[in-house]
This record gives sequence, C-alpha cells and structure tokens, in this order.
Amino acid sequence: MKYIKKKLTIDNIPVQNIAKKFNTPTYCYSYSQLKNNINSFKKNFKSFSPLICFAIKSNTNVNLIKEISKFGLGADVVSIGELMKALKAGIKPNKIVFSGVGKTSEEINFAIKKKILLINAESKSEIFEIERIAKKNKKSVAVGIRFNPNVDAKTLSQISTGKKENKFGIGEKEFLELTKYIKKSKNLNLKCLSVHIGSQILDVKPYENMLLALNKIIKKTNHSFEYIDLGGGMGIDYKNDNKKLNLKKYSQNIKKFLKNYDSKIIFEPGRSIVGNIGTLISKVTYIKEGHKKNFIILDVAMNDLMRPALYNSKHRIIPAVKIGKKVKKTYEFVGPICESTDKFLTINNFQKLAEKDLVVICDVGAYGMSLSSNYNVRPKAIEILIKNSKIKVINKRQKLADIV
Repeated sequence: MKYIKKKLTIDNIPVQNIAKKFNTPTYCYSYSQLKNNINSFKKNFKSFSPLICFAIKSNTNVNLIKEISKFGLGADVVSIGELMKALKAGIKPNKIVFSGVGKTSEEINFAIKKKILLINAESKSEIFEIERIAKKNKKSVAVGIRFNPNVDAKTLSQISTGKKENKFGIGEKEFLELTKYIKKSKNLNLKCLSVHIGSQILDVKPYENMLLALNKIIKKTNHSFEYIDLGGGMGIDYKNDNKKLNLKKYSQNIKKFLKNYDSKIIFEPGRSIVGNIGTLISKVTYIKEGHKKNFIILDVAMNDLMRPALYNSKHRIIPAVKIGKKVKKTYEFVGPICESTDKFLTINNFQKLAEKDLVVICDVGAYGMSLSSNYNVRPKAIEILIKNSKIKVINKRQKLADIV
C-alpha cells in the first residue's frame, strides 16, 4: 500500500475506486505481497529445503489457497472441512498434515482414505483411535506425535500452545510411552515428531528453547524421525515499527540442530504468509461526539474482524485520502454491533474525518475472514484479489436474503 497524490492505493489501484465498484466493507488481498512473502520465507530456509504447509485456518478462501498451492506449498489442516478445501484447491495429499486435538473418527477415516502425508496425534486416545480405523481399513498409517515442550512463546496467553498447562500435545513421559507403543503396531508408522509453541512470535529465543527440548526428547526415544514438524507461529509487524522475527537466525539454529539428524523439516506458517496481504476497506457511517473522544462508527464490525474483540489485538487504521489536518480529540473506531467489545482502535492525532469517508484497516489477511460470522445477522463481506493490476472477486458478498 502507498499513497499516490494523497490517495491510498493497493497495488496502484486507488482504494476509492475499489470502494466505488464493490462497496464496503471489502476484504482486499494483494497477490504481489503474497508472492513476496512466500519467496522470502523460502529464501530464509533454503539451506535445508523444508516442506512448507500453509495453515489453512488462517485464511480459508479456496481461490487464495489455489494461488498459494501454485508456489509448491502444502497444507496444515485442523478439520475435515479444511482438508476438503485444501484438496479442492489442488494441494496434493502427500503435502497435507492433519493437526488438532479433537479429530473425530469421521475425520480420521477421511484422512486415511485420502492418503495424506501425516496425521499428527495429540493424545494416547487419539493414537488408539487412528490404529483402530487403520486396522479396519487394512492400512499402515503415517503418524506424528505432537510433543508439548513446556516452552513459553512470550506471546498472548490466548495463542500460547507450548506450555504444559495448554491443551496441545503431550508431555515427555507419555511421549516416550507412545513412541514405544507405535513402534510395535502393525497399523501405525511413526514418521514425525511435531511441535508448535504459539503464534505471533517475534523473538528467536522461544524457538531456541524449543529446539533444545526437541534435542533432549529425540535422544531419549532413540528413534529416527523422517520428519520434524516445527509448526509455525512466526509473527508479523502489526505496529509498523519494523519489529520482525529474525528468520535468518532461526534458520541457522535449525541448521545446527539438523547436524545430528537426518530429518526433513516441516513448517506450518499461516500469518507470516497471508497476514499483511489483506486490508479491510470500510466507510464511516456516523461520527458520535463524546466528552473526551469521538466515536467513529464504521460499517465494519466485530463479525467482520474478530481479532480485536477476541485478543485485544491492534490493527493500524489509515485514511483512504490524506488531507493532513489533524484533530486534537481522541478517535475511537468502533463497529455497529451491540457489544462493548465491538471496537478496533483508539487513536490520538488522527486526521479529521467526516461521515462517508473511507478508512482502511491493515494486516487482516490472517484470521480476518476465517474468523468472521453472521453475528447480528450481518452478511459476510466480499473478498477480492488484486493480481497483475486486475481485480478478481474470490468470494462474493453474502446476500442478506440468503442468511434470512
């Protein structure tokens, strides 16, 4: 995004033009940014050529997943629906990893029949269920065990997944017991050690601690894992203050770790691939003057973008047209939904706004549309992709009649 003659553009197309053609709210994705993100990710880890499995949960748009698959990426899925979407988008089954703590018998059976690369199990009960279904299908199924390394990712508590109090993965004692059990099984093939410690990580240190924990557990298992799935969690620069995860250093740590093992690394990035490719174009419906602040009531709401209400996350908001005139009063950007948590950002020294003005909420490509809902019987927004200066509708605006 950049301003050209004071007008905000996305891949050189003015936001005003997009809003005029497609109305608001509109989710807009940049293909050029997507391409940059994928190529940069590959470049940082090219020394050991990992299998990159895009985390479908971060953005479930089939048309976008199709574009991602063209770069050779696989998929990390956590439900039968996500698995179906990955397959529909053209991702090969041998590049799909099934994660998640509560896979049903139906989901396990479907994954086995589709011959996906791995089912990463997260409990003893799940291993027994996979074995039962594999036996019924007369198959030998490739599985991984998700290890909980008890590592603090130093991120939001709501998105921490690698500490012992989190529901994900299993501890050392049970991990070692399951490793022995699977080795004796005729219907299970232990191929992977899986781990994922959290999300929106911007510091290499938690990853270093994770690798140390993996090193210890692998030595204790005395098992040669074909794959080591390091999950994802790489953060992005939401604040636009250039605080980024040092991927080069992380890559060097992994390369050092791999000197002891003949294993292929799997990554499951989501946010770092699509987070900053998405913007949400919105219109000011009303400006409500308050004693200490003005409420900027937008036509976008928490049903369109849940992250601020769910995590108290902060997404930058910028005007579609720069006028330069700032106001001394505080602006609080809010939505129209009947919830106090339906708010996005409180800003001082924003430029003067008027009703019907356009604003853009930044970095909404991950967990924006995928977390959206029809709360308050509000139709879901349209999704568009800008590719090679052309706009393609990749998900139509929901019609009110269809949800009523």
